Amino acid sequence: MQEDGSWLDLERIASVEISSEDPNFPIEHALGKASTRGWRAAAPGPQKIRLLFDAPQTIRRIQLHFVDRVSERSQEFWLLALVGDELRDVVRQQWNFSPNGTTEELEDYKVELNGVTALELRIDPDRSHDPKQSQHVATLERLRLA
Repeated sequence: MQEDGSWLDLERIASVEISSEDPNFPIEHALGKASTRGWRAAAPGPQKIRLLFDAPQTIRRIQLHFVDRVSERSQEFWLLALVGDELRDVVRQQWNFSPNGTTEELEDYKVELNGVTALELRIDPDRSHDPKQSQHVATLERLRLA
């Protein structure tokens, strides 16, 4: 496992745009180095988190951690990187949460991304329903980059 000192300090090197945010679970909770309760959207349905880097970054590792100990749901996330003027797919994945089984998803990707000016995470917290009828909110326990 990577030492905390080698993870990028996202709060220092990037600004963040989000589609919604529960004030009790701000995005800073998911991006900081200390363990917290993570980020949570203010409203149900698909959400976006966009990191805008102050200077182009080289990214070799991406770690995403999602937690839901309450809901039975199927989630999909899609991660994209802006390199130059090209928005590139990095990964797209679905996951099924179940309170009596799988309550956490930890993804750790090794990548070769150079000159990244923005990283966008799209989360659909409830793939089994029409996004307009979803009752689930998107959450992100932690996002780390190296």
